[in-house]
Amino acid sequence: MLENRKMMMRLFPELFSGHRVAPVDHYPDVLLDNLRSVAPSGHRSHRGFIDAGAHNSAYFEHAFLAQQMGIELVEGQDLFVRDEAVFMRTTQAAARRCDLSSHRRRFPGPLCFPESMLGVPGLLTAYRAAVTIANAIGTGVADDKSIYPYVPEMIRFYLGQSPIIGNVHTWMLRRQEDKDYVLAHLPSSSSRKSTAPALRMLIGPAATRPKSISSASKS
Repeated sequence: MLENRKMMMRLFPELFSGHRVAPVDHYPDVLLDNLRSVAPSGHRSHRGFIDAGAHNSAYFEHAFLAQQMGIELVEGQDLFVRDEAVFMRTTQAAARRCDLSSHRRRFPGPLCFPESMLGVPGLLTAYRAAVTIANAIGTGVADDKSIYPYVPEMIRFYLGQSPIIGNVHTWMLRRQEDKDYVLAHLPSSSSRKSTAPALRMLIGPAATRPKSISSASKS
């Protein structure tokens, strides 16, 4: 968001000079205040952290936010749970207790999800006891690409309103009629599996015909 605003101001300065556009550069401060507001009661001296590995696509964003917010950026291996509390390993003798986490929701911990090799063992036990997790388990459902086509109906159902801004039209390939349409219009379409990394996206206009047909048939 912050980078987008910088680019918009550089490319369209007349847009900002002619309109009262609200600033967004204080976003990290607002985010930190919101995270602190949901910290467990009685733990006002908490240490916040963002749990992110250096090899995930959001690492730059997490590193930037951690620096701006003045909180630690750690990976799962930097944390451990003791007596239903989360601690952060440091270069000093004593570990620091963490009562608030902005967590990668896909790495919840191997004790609750035995097939997982990532995360912090015991994290969910601490979560139930005395830790607040932002982006907790389940929040990713609404962020999944498969939900995107249903957002207008969700707005109508939950808010009783019509969307102010319309969605980019999205086809669901599980529907045969949508799949037939996309296969017939691959040169002007972009497609991806909802759970696949962005590298597996098929950008129709940039793909050769054999690749387009092969990739689409796998989707």
